[in-house]
Amino acid sequence: MTQEEQVLDKLSVIIDPDLGQDIVSLGFIKDLKIGGGAVAFSIELTTPACPVKEEFRKQADSLVRELSWVESVDVNMTAQPVGPKSNKSMKGLAGVKNVIGVYSCKGGVGKSTVAVNLAYSLARTGAKVGIFDADVYGPSLPSMVNVEDTSIYQQDGLLVPLEYKDVKLMSFGFVNQEQEAAILRGPMVTQVISQLLGGVGWGDLDYLIIDFPPGTGDIQLTLLQTIELNASVIVTTPQNLSFIDVTKGIQMFETLNVPTVACVENMSYYICGNCDEKHRLFGSGALRKLKEMYGFKHSFEIPVMTGLSEMGDTGVPLVLEDPSGLAAKIYSDLTSSVVREVSRLKFTNKALPKVEHTPGKGISFTEGEDVSYIAPNVLRGECRCAVCVEEFTGEQLLDKSSVPDNIQPTSIAPMGNYAVSVQWSDGHTSSVYPYEVLRKLTADS
Repeated sequence: MTQEEQVLDKLSVIIDPDLGQDIVSLGFIKDLKIGGGAVAFSIELTTPACPVKEEFRKQADSLVRELSWVESVDVNMTAQPVGPKSNKSMKGLAGVKNVIGVYSCKGGVGKSTVAVNLAYSLARTGAKVGIFDADVYGPSLPSMVNVEDTSIYQQDGLLVPLEYKDVKLMSFGFVNQEQEAAILRGPMVTQVISQLLGGVGWGDLDYLIIDFPPGTGDIQLTLLQTIELNASVIVTTPQNLSFIDVTKGIQMFETLNVPTVACVENMSYYICGNCDEKHRLFGSGALRKLKEMYGFKHSFEIPVMTGLSEMGDTGVPLVLEDPSGLAAKIYSDLTSSVVREVSRLKFTNKALPKVEHTPGKGISFTEGEDVSYIAPNVLRGECRCAVCVEEFTGEQLLDKSSVPDNIQPTSIAPMGNYAVSVQWSDGHTSSVYPYEVLRKLTADS
């Protein structure tokens, strides 16, 4: 082999854990140069926020040095510069690679706190980040981020976003600096939102975080139908009322083909300082229930913390105020999960499992070339909806023996990237089955 082939052969050992291929096959190795015993090259990742980039760099350096003729190795970490084509029709968004929505459909659950800290946690990885506060009636961003100069002006026909600690910001609250009540009807609100989002010169961004207002109305639909969101993060609290509203939001986002890649439970518990016990002040079970119903792989509990509530007074995101604290660690883990899921969704063509009803055989589960079958009455008995299972204790309410042997599905449809929704001949319409549950049932059958 030539020296170049030897280097590439060594590097082909490194596997991207999210894309499932080696970095040479993925085309990540760029600008390979060899001069004498000196080797230099770039590893071009899908995002500068890649959580394993330092591990890749160390692995590449170590592997190439194993070659007997190599004297020095220079590894440069870069990221792909391509943005989403579907949003390039909007001048302000032309340079934005990824758009991530943060939503809850329930007010007062700390959604904006999650959006802001997620954005600044992303920025800490080296990514270029922006935040768009889409709430016209109650904008939070001006209170949560302490921008000294809030002057709004235009440049080249676009509004220039404000900036704080290297993150670009825009909110109706910055435009409406008199803080007058926004007395606007639906069509006017959606027009304001569209003009603000697409009419801002965001420049080159790796991630634009959109802080969605609560509800499932005009603003949410306008945003989801106007631009392409790569993914979303849902925020809830332990209370049953929040859980009910959150499920409506999940359904809205899934209907408009925006996958939810992580679930955050705010105010999940409290540690008093006198013990290490987690005190569940507002109950428990909502997060577990969401994971069971929708198959979310990434879920996070954020405790009640004084620092998070003080953000509205200090205007400094807690991940910046206390970068080594518990909140920063949780948001770092959340950031890592979101980044990896977004990259996986964008850069892999792996087909989702196929679930169909085959009369006479049952419900088929096809993954690759493998096909398994599940009896319809068995699957119906595994429903984890609020009618079939007590929401917060997990107690089974459905008597599985009462499910008729001749029950049949009337429709089966994908539910995001992790589950399918099934309607049944007994009139039951709220069954959602994660693929992991289907895999287990086929393995047990």
